[in-house]
Amino acid sequence: MILYRLLILLFVLPAAPAFAQPVDWSDAETVTVTLSSFEFTPETIAIEHGRPYRLVFVNRSSGGHNFVAREFFRTARMPTEDRARLDRGRIEVDSGERAEIRVFLAEPGRYDVHCSHFMHSVFGMTGDIVVR
Repeated sequence: MILYRLLILLFVLPAAPAFAQPVDWSDAETVTVTLSSFEFTPETIAIEHGRPYRLVFVNRSSGGHNFVAREFFRTARMPTEDRARLDRGRIEVDSGERAEIRVFLAEPGRYDVHCSHFMHSVFGMTGDIVVR
């Protein structure tokens, strides 16, 4: 039994993915996403896997918007209080307000984003997140 535990410590634990390691949120890089009348700026958000980020959503329009990225948020590691701000992979941002979410992605990927308010994505409120 002792030998079995030793083998686990030597071979299994060092191979644990970066996703399983604790994240130092104090070192998170800030990326600001502006939500305005029918667009996200930047339209493409480029981040690196294995690094913590603070996504700051700022709504500069006279109406409400949201940022929907279901697959991205599903795969991201984030603090419990930040995950609680999401509703089915989206975060709502009222006019003139801002919201922050801390994220950490262990693997590269590409994720679609859009605003799900009526007709907003049809008018161009779409984009993507590229994790390199």
